[in-house]
Amino acid sequence: MSTGELLSIEPQELQFPFELRKQISCALNLSNKTDNYVAFKVKTTNPKKYCVRPNTGVVQPRSTCNITVTMQAQKEAPSDMQCKDKFLLQSVVTSPGATTKDITPEMFNKESGHHVEECKLRVVYVAPPRPPSPVREGSEEGSSPRASVSDNGSLNAAELSSVSRAHIERHEPQDSSPDVRSLISKLTEDKNSAIQQNNKLQQELELLRRESKRIRVVFPSCMYFLSA
Repeated sequence: MSTGELLSIEPQELQFPFELRKQISCALNLSNKTDNYVAFKVKTTNPKKYCVRPNTGVVQPRSTCNITVTMQAQKEAPSDMQCKDKFLLQSVVTSPGATTKDITPEMFNKESGHHVEECKLRVVYVAPPRPPSPVREGSEEGSSPRASVSDNGSLNAAELSSVSRAHIERHEPQDSSPDVRSLISKLTEDKNSAIQQNNKLQQELELLRRESKRIRVVFPSCMYFLSA
Protein backbone atom coordinates (compact mmCIF):
# COMPACT_ATOMS: atom_id res chain seq x y z
CA MET A 1 0.00 0.00 0.00
CA SER A 2 1.31 3.46 -0.96
CA THR A 3 0.94 6.05 1.79
CA GLY A 4 1.24 9.59 0.52
CA GLU A 5 0.36 12.81 2.23
CA LEU A 6 -3.13 12.90 0.71
CA LEU A 7 -4.21 9.42 -0.39
CA SER A 8 -3.35 5.85 0.51
CA ILE A 9 -3.46 3.61 -2.59
CA GLU A 10 -3.90 -0.14 -2.54
CA PRO A 11 -2.60 -2.24 -4.22
CA GLN A 12 0.66 -0.94 -5.69
CA GLU A 13 0.45 -3.31 -8.67
CA LEU A 14 -2.44 -3.78 -11.07
CA GLN A 15 -2.60 -7.57 -11.35
CA PHE A 16 -4.53 -9.09 -14.25
CA PRO A 17 -5.11 -12.87 -14.52
CA PHE A 18 -4.27 -12.87 -18.22
CA GLU A 19 -6.59 -14.76 -20.58
CA LEU A 20 -6.81 -14.33 -24.34
CA ARG A 21 -9.93 -12.72 -25.82
CA LYS A 22 -11.38 -11.86 -22.42
CA GLN A 23 -11.88 -8.56 -20.61
CA ILE A 24 -10.23 -8.58 -17.21
CA SER A 25 -10.72 -6.11 -14.36
CA CYS A 26 -8.95 -5.24 -11.14
CA ALA A 27 -9.68 -2.72 -8.40
CA LEU A 28 -7.86 0.18 -6.77
CA ASN A 29 -8.82 1.49 -3.35
CA LEU A 30 -8.14 5.13 -2.49
CA SER A 31 -8.28 6.28 1.15
CA ASN A 32 -8.33 9.97 2.05
CA LYS A 33 -6.61 10.28 5.43
CA THR A 34 -6.88 14.07 5.64
CA ASP A 35 -9.60 16.52 6.60
CA ASN A 36 -9.55 18.02 3.09
CA TYR A 37 -11.41 17.24 -0.10
CA VAL A 38 -8.93 15.53 -2.45
CA ALA A 39 -9.34 15.40 -6.21
CA PHE A 40 -7.66 12.63 -8.21
CA LYS A 41 -6.92 11.80 -11.82
CA VAL A 42 -5.72 8.52 -13.37
CA LYS A 43 -3.47 8.40 -16.44
CA THR A 44 -2.00 5.44 -18.34
CA THR A 45 0.71 4.96 -20.95
CA ASN A 46 -1.70 2.84 -23.03
CA PRO A 47 -5.16 4.51 -22.93
CA LYS A 48 -6.60 2.41 -25.81
CA LYS A 49 -5.94 -0.80 -23.92
CA TYR A 50 -7.57 0.13 -20.60
CA CYS A 51 -10.83 1.55 -19.34
CA VAL A 52 -10.70 3.34 -15.97
CA ARG A 53 -13.93 4.09 -14.07
CA PRO A 54 -13.90 6.66 -12.65
CA ASN A 55 -10.72 8.18 -14.09
CA THR A 56 -11.32 11.42 -12.14
CA GLY A 57 -13.15 12.14 -8.92
CA VAL A 58 -13.16 13.65 -5.44
CA VAL A 59 -12.53 11.71 -2.22
CA GLN A 60 -14.20 13.33 0.75
CA PRO A 61 -12.35 13.75 4.08
CA ARG A 62 -11.64 10.48 5.90
CA SER A 63 -13.43 8.55 3.16
CA THR A 64 -12.57 5.96 0.52
CA CYS A 65 -13.15 5.55 -3.21
CA ASN A 66 -12.94 2.46 -5.41
CA ILE A 67 -11.62 2.55 -8.98
CA THR A 68 -12.12 -0.26 -11.50
CA VAL A 69 -9.48 -0.75 -14.18
CA THR A 70 -10.54 -2.99 -17.08
CA MET A 71 -8.10 -4.37 -19.63
CA GLN A 72 -9.66 -4.89 -23.06
CA ALA A 73 -9.64 -8.40 -24.55
CA GLN A 74 -6.24 -9.23 -26.01
CA LYS A 75 -5.74 -11.28 -29.20
CA GLU A 76 -2.24 -12.49 -28.31
CA ALA A 77 -0.11 -12.90 -25.21
CA PRO A 78 3.41 -11.52 -24.78
CA SER A 79 6.03 -14.26 -25.09
CA ASP A 80 7.53 -13.54 -21.66
CA MET A 81 4.22 -12.57 -19.98
CA GLN A 82 5.76 -9.21 -19.07
CA CYS A 83 3.87 -5.92 -19.39
CA LYS A 84 5.47 -2.49 -19.74
CA ASP A 85 2.25 -0.53 -19.23
CA LYS A 86 2.21 2.00 -16.39
CA PHE A 87 -0.43 4.03 -14.54
CA LEU A 88 -0.06 7.40 -12.83
CA LEU A 89 -2.47 8.52 -10.12
CA GLN A 90 -2.36 12.25 -9.34
CA SER A 91 -4.05 13.82 -6.33
CA VAL A 92 -4.46 17.41 -5.16
CA VAL A 93 -6.34 19.25 -2.43
CA THR A 94 -9.48 20.93 -3.72
CA SER A 95 -12.07 23.29 -2.26
CA PRO A 96 -14.50 22.04 0.42
CA GLY A 97 -17.66 20.50 -1.02
CA ALA A 98 -16.09 20.05 -4.48
CA THR A 99 -17.48 17.37 -6.80
CA THR A 100 -16.29 15.67 -9.96
CA LYS A 101 -17.84 18.47 -12.04
CA ASP A 102 -15.47 20.96 -10.41
CA ILE A 103 -12.32 19.12 -11.54
CA THR A 104 -10.27 20.80 -14.29
CA PRO A 105 -7.00 19.80 -16.00
CA GLU A 106 -5.41 22.96 -14.60
CA MET A 107 -5.72 21.56 -11.06
CA PHE A 108 -3.08 18.89 -11.82
CA ASN A 109 -0.61 21.28 -13.46
CA LYS A 110 2.51 21.56 -11.33
CA GLU A 111 3.78 24.50 -13.33
CA SER A 112 0.82 26.52 -12.09
CA GLY A 113 2.08 26.17 -8.54
CA HIS A 114 -0.28 23.41 -7.41
CA HIS A 115 1.02 20.79 -4.98
CA VAL A 116 0.30 17.58 -6.92
CA GLU A 117 1.00 14.23 -5.30
CA GLU A 118 1.81 11.41 -7.75
CA CYS A 119 1.93 7.62 -7.45
CA LYS A 120 3.14 5.32 -10.23
CA LEU A 121 1.56 1.88 -10.60
CA ARG A 122 2.82 -0.93 -12.82
CA VAL A 123 0.84 -3.68 -14.55
CA VAL A 124 1.54 -7.34 -13.81
CA TYR A 125 0.16 -10.35 -15.68
CA VAL A 126 -0.52 -13.42 -13.56
CA ALA A 127 -1.45 -16.89 -14.76
CA PRO A 128 -5.14 -17.74 -14.27
CA PRO A 129 -5.93 -20.56 -11.82
CA ARG A 130 -5.90 -24.00 -13.40
CA PRO A 131 -9.07 -26.10 -13.30
CA PRO A 132 -8.79 -29.38 -11.38
CA SER A 133 -7.79 -32.41 -13.42
CA PRO A 134 -10.84 -34.48 -14.39
CA VAL A 135 -11.11 -37.95 -12.87
CA ARG A 136 -12.32 -40.66 -15.21
CA GLU A 137 -15.62 -42.23 -14.22
CA GLY A 138 -15.30 -45.55 -12.47
CA SER A 139 -11.77 -44.96 -11.17
CA GLU A 140 -10.39 -43.37 -8.03
CA GLU A 141 -7.83 -40.61 -8.33
CA GLY A 142 -4.38 -41.79 -7.36
CA SER A 143 -5.28 -45.50 -7.55
CA SER A 144 -3.51 -48.02 -9.77
CA PRO A 145 -5.33 -49.92 -12.51
CA ARG A 146 -6.71 -53.25 -11.35
CA ALA A 147 -6.24 -56.50 -13.23
CA SER A 148 -9.34 -58.59 -13.80
CA VAL A 149 -9.70 -62.12 -12.46
CA SER A 150 -10.68 -64.90 -14.85
CA ASP A 151 -13.34 -67.52 -14.11
CA ASN A 152 -10.79 -70.02 -12.78
CA GLY A 153 -9.54 -67.52 -10.20
CA SER A 154 -6.19 -66.70 -11.85
CA LEU A 155 -4.91 -63.33 -13.06
CA ASN A 156 -4.65 -62.77 -16.76
CA ALA A 157 -0.91 -62.58 -17.52
CA ALA A 158 -1.27 -59.78 -20.08
CA GLU A 159 -3.35 -57.71 -17.70
CA LEU A 160 -0.88 -58.37 -14.88
CA SER A 161 1.99 -57.14 -17.05
CA SER A 162 -0.03 -54.05 -18.01
CA VAL A 163 -0.77 -53.27 -14.36
CA SER A 164 2.87 -53.58 -13.36
CA ARG A 165 4.01 -51.45 -16.25
CA ALA A 166 1.46 -48.73 -15.46
CA HIS A 167 2.42 -48.83 -11.79
CA ILE A 168 6.10 -48.33 -12.61
CA GLU A 169 5.42 -45.53 -15.08
CA ARG A 170 3.22 -43.71 -12.58
CA HIS A 171 5.76 -43.83 -9.76
CA GLU A 172 8.97 -43.46 -11.76
CA PRO A 173 10.41 -39.94 -11.39
CA GLN A 174 12.33 -38.46 -14.29
CA ASP A 175 15.83 -38.98 -12.84
CA SER A 176 18.29 -41.79 -12.20
CA SER A 177 19.07 -41.42 -8.49
CA PRO A 178 19.85 -44.53 -6.38
CA ASP A 179 16.44 -44.26 -4.70
CA VAL A 180 14.72 -44.36 -8.08
CA ARG A 181 16.72 -47.39 -9.24
CA SER A 182 15.90 -49.14 -5.96
CA LEU A 183 12.19 -48.39 -6.42
CA ILE A 184 12.22 -49.70 -9.98
CA SER A 185 14.06 -52.85 -8.87
CA LYS A 186 11.53 -53.52 -6.10
CA LEU A 187 8.57 -52.99 -8.45
CA THR A 188 10.15 -55.38 -10.96
CA GLU A 189 10.61 -58.00 -8.23
CA ASP A 190 6.98 -57.58 -7.19
CA LYS A 191 5.92 -58.05 -10.81
CA ASN A 192 7.99 -61.24 -11.21
CA SER A 193 6.72 -62.59 -7.90
CA ALA A 194 3.12 -62.00 -8.97
CA ILE A 195 3.73 -63.77 -12.29
CA GLN A 196 5.27 -66.75 -10.49
CA GLN A 197 2.32 -66.91 -8.12
CA ASN A 198 -0.03 -66.81 -11.08
CA ASN A 199 1.80 -69.72 -12.73
CA LYS A 200 1.67 -71.70 -9.48
CA LEU A 201 -2.09 -71.16 -9.21
CA GLN A 202 -2.57 -72.34 -12.78
CA GLN A 203 -0.55 -75.52 -12.05
CA GLU A 204 -2.62 -76.25 -8.93
CA LEU A 205 -5.78 -75.69 -10.94
CA GLU A 206 -4.61 -78.17 -13.57
CA LEU A 207 -3.92 -80.79 -10.85
CA LEU A 208 -7.41 -80.27 -9.46
CA ARG A 209 -8.89 -80.81 -12.91
CA ARG A 210 -6.98 -84.07 -13.35
CA GLU A 211 -8.02 -85.28 -9.89
CA SER A 212 -11.63 -84.47 -10.72
CA LYS A 213 -11.46 -86.59 -13.92
CA ARG A 214 -9.91 -89.53 -12.01
CA ILE A 215 -12.70 -89.46 -9.41
CA ARG A 216 -15.37 -89.51 -12.12
CA VAL A 217 -13.72 -92.61 -13.71
CA VAL A 218 -13.42 -94.59 -10.42
CA PHE A 219 -16.91 -93.82 -9.15
CA PRO A 220 -18.86 -95.71 -11.90
CA SER A 221 -16.65 -98.82 -11.42
CA CYS A 222 -17.47 -98.94 -7.72
CA MET A 223 -21.19 -98.73 -8.48
CA TYR A 224 -20.90 -101.72 -10.84
CA PHE A 225 -19.11 -103.83 -8.21
CA LEU A 226 -21.79 -103.11 -5.60
CA SER A 227 -24.67 -104.00 -7.89
CA ALA A 228 -23.08 -107.35 -8.86
